[in-house]
Amino acid sequence: MHFLLVSSSFSAFSPLSDEEELRKSFSELGEQRGESNSREVKQTACGFVPPSGALLYKTGFLVRKVHADCDGKRTPRGKRGWKTFYAVLKGLILYLQKGEYQPDKQLSDEDLKNAVSIHHSLAIRATDYSKRPNVFYLRTADWRVYLFQAPNAEQMQSWITRINTVAAMFSAPPLPAAIGSQKKFSRPLLPGSASKLSQEEQVQAHEARFRSISTELAQLRSYPPDRKVKGRELEEYRLREEYLEFEVNIYTIVQKFGNPHHSSPSVNVL
Repeated sequence: MHFLLVSSSFSAFSPLSDEEELRKSFSELGEQRGESNSREVKQTACGFVPPSGALLYKTGFLVRKVHADCDGKRTPRGKRGWKTFYAVLKGLILYLQKGEYQPDKQLSDEDLKNAVSIHHSLAIRATDYSKRPNVFYLRTADWRVYLFQAPNAEQMQSWITRINTVAAMFSAPPLPAAIGSQKKFSRPLLPGSASKLSQEEQVQAHEARFRSISTELAQLRSYPPDRKVKGRELEEYRLREEYLEFEVNIYTIVQKFGNPHHSSPSVNVL
């Protein structure tokens, strides 16, 4: 499972390693919150369409490698190659363009296809990847996993901070999982629209989600399956436990990025 690979990087990842980056212009982002909340991410056959007036948070060159496709399925070997893009973090979308960003230039169909929605995403330093320097993972809401290489360590940390802060502050709260068998594990639905909560309400939602997941994980582990249990039931238990453990780690980090009273980060609006 790819989330096990990504979670191995948590122990060495410090979301507070760059205090200057974390403290930049938090109030500026907060002032724009109401305006941003009215915008929704739209997806067409060509990819993600930029919402009108979406705020620009960061630009710069990144080299991308696709590690896992939707639902964590390993990307076929022929499609994993590294490609260089000019990255543009605008609203809840990370656009990957062939040329440098020009505000008045319309995005091509190829640019839209390469775009990545960062709602409910998490960026972490790829401590277990040694083939290239300054690499970080990006795990998206639909469990795709990308590797991105930044020009240097400072830019790597800056991208991690910007992506995580925007995702933490503006992702709408999760919806209940699809109705089905109580024994069959299903992940919650993660809406792509921007959160309509105030900054304080968003922080409270993160805290409530963290408590809920932590409690659910503790309850699950208090009733482990019998040693004689095998097959689908055991697999369901394993998937649920691994997912909840990963989510606890995520919300531990998300709370630090989305809470201004917790040495929280900030994001400049460009």
